[in-house]
Amino acid sequence: MKLDYKPFDADNHYYESLDAFTRYQAKAMARRGVQVLREGKRAYILVGGKILRFIANPTFNPVIVPGSTELMFRGQVPEGVDPASLSKVEPIHAEYQDRDARIRVMDEQGLGAVLMFPTLGVGVEQALISDTEAATHCLASFNRWLEEDWGFAYQGRIFAAPLLSLADPDAALAELDSLIERGAKLIHLRPAPVPSAAGPRSFGHPAHDPVWARLAEAGIPVAFHLGDSGYMHYSAAWGGESEMDPFGRKHDALDQVLVDDRAIYDTMASMIVHGVFHRFPTLRVASIENGSDWVAILAKRLRKKANQAPSFFPEDPLDVLRRNVWVSPYYEEDLPMLAQTIGANKILFGSDWPHGEGLSDPVSFTKELTGFSAGDVRKIMRDNVIEYLGAEPAQ
Repeated sequence: MKLDYKPFDADNHYYESLDAFTRYQAKAMARRGVQVLREGKRAYILVGGKILRFIANPTFNPVIVPGSTELMFRGQVPEGVDPASLSKVEPIHAEYQDRDARIRVMDEQGLGAVLMFPTLGVGVEQALISDTEAATHCLASFNRWLEEDWGFAYQGRIFAAPLLSLADPDAALAELDSLIERGAKLIHLRPAPVPSAAGPRSFGHPAHDPVWARLAEAGIPVAFHLGDSGYMHYSAAWGGESEMDPFGRKHDALDQVLVDDRAIYDTMASMIVHGVFHRFPTLRVASIENGSDWVAILAKRLRKKANQAPSFFPEDPLDVLRRNVWVSPYYEEDLPMLAQTIGANKILFGSDWPHGEGLSDPVSFTKELTGFSAGDVRKIMRDNVIEYLGAEPAQ
């Protein structure tokens, strides 16, 4: 599909350098926070004194070839082919860790701008779930690395999302104020119950309202990107793994069946049912790399519950979903059904590049949009993410 505009990819990634969490981490926090251990050519990330299993090779060298597992995720592995054989690796490329090299590749790909997310970074907060002070410090340290290596809005084309935890609401508000002052254009929150000393909290807990208010006032959107949400304990209850290890050698298919898209479903349910969007109707949030199959199920259950208990819903929950939430679907999903549920104006194109399960050619996402009008294709490929971000890219 030939486009006369440059798409805006809502799901791009970098591969962190080994010092992403330690470059600005206080030395006194090292044992409670993040440490890098080397053993010959191998490197290990320790978080809270334990090896982080979220990423098997934190050097990212070699690294998986972009898009090499696409057929597996489409469910189109040829008969007789071992799905594991599709995963190819190669030496790391400069554009995976250098913003100027990335801009050059974006030009080659025909991309105008991207939202940029971590690879390893979205697995650290869960590892520090029992140490709020360490988690808060480590994420703030990571954000300083991110600002230095990638920038929050580099050349008006690379919009990198700093990490925020709501575990300590006061510290979260202070970090948010600092990020806004330093030019952050969006922030990332983990789609998971918010940990606290008194037990986990809903995103709709009143303790978080000052943060939601500041985000809404500043026009800063929230991205909930796939990561370690701690949901593997549900699979552990059924005999599966208790820790997320997405690149490990051992997998139980039941793990994915039980927990896939569960965290984002619960996150959005808590935001809507507990009134976050009613209290802050201008707050903008997006689900990134969590798929979209959960959307229709959530919409159906929200409408049913609103009929059964209308006193809990001052607004039609489906209207709230359609007003406040943008969704970046997986390329292999039913996009017309998603558009029917929330509207084409709430769908974000995301390639997941350069991850192996993403698209090797980001703009080839248009192949999934053959049933959409040219106007809706433009919304999905560019205009919707601009509305969500609240900022025009340089290209």
